[in-house]
Amino acid sequence: MDTEAQHTERDRSSGPADGTEEGSRSTHVGDPEAVRAPWRRAALLGAFCMVALLLFSTFVLQPFLIPSGSMEPTLRVGDRVLVNKLAYRFGAEPRRGDVVVFDGTGSFVPETAGQDPVTAALRGVASSLGLAEPEETDFVKRVVGVGGDRVVCCDKRGRIEVNGDPVDEEYLHPGDRPSQVDFDVVVPDGLLWMMGDHRSRSRDSRDHLGEPGGGMVPVDRVVGRVDWFGWPLGRIGSLEGTDAFTGIRPAGEDRG
Repeated sequence: MDTEAQHTERDRSSGPADGTEEGSRSTHVGDPEAVRAPWRRAALLGAFCMVALLLFSTFVLQPFLIPSGSMEPTLRVGDRVLVNKLAYRFGAEPRRGDVVVFDGTGSFVPETAGQDPVTAALRGVASSLGLAEPEETDFVKRVVGVGGDRVVCCDKRGRIEVNGDPVDEEYLHPGDRPSQVDFDVVVPDGLLWMMGDHRSRSRDSRDHLGEPGGGMVPVDRVVGRVDWFGWPLGRIGSLEGTDAFTGIRPAGEDRG
């Protein structure tokens, strides 16, 4: 029996099924370009997803981290809310009772020289994704007066009046008065009168009455309306509206 011939046939049959030589197969496995290609695709996909998320956050829906208790009990420290940036994009304007995020530059904080551009950009990206506290110029408050409204505090029962009608603010923090500071203001067109729900701990329009702008926030500084909770899990859902301003007469119809 020719055992040498049998060994020869067995050796040939044990090679690659596609007929590729052993040396060629080793060359392909160790090819650096073949190893790098999947990582490059993953990096490009990750970059695309990040850009898409930033664009969505910039123009549609932005997460916002609540940094203080000025809006308690409606919004709590550490809540992550979702700000609807389309709410006022197509002709609609903020209404009394809306909870909004706005840029307070020039109204709640003075105009100042900006910080380092790189630091500002990195912080802006982190805050726009809800991963860091918002910019020091960003605030979240409730709209109490719109253009033309006369907002007065307080009536004989200690309530705020808008255009001569009292407002029963059921959203106020328990134990808080509507305001410990008396005021009587008329909101110019294109501006808003803003107040926090935790009145004893909120720095809002009342605190800037004697400053340029009188504490009024321009409508075009509004970033968007807080419509939903995104975190914590137990609070996920839509932000309930308020009926406190239902029945308030239009601006200019103050009973005096």
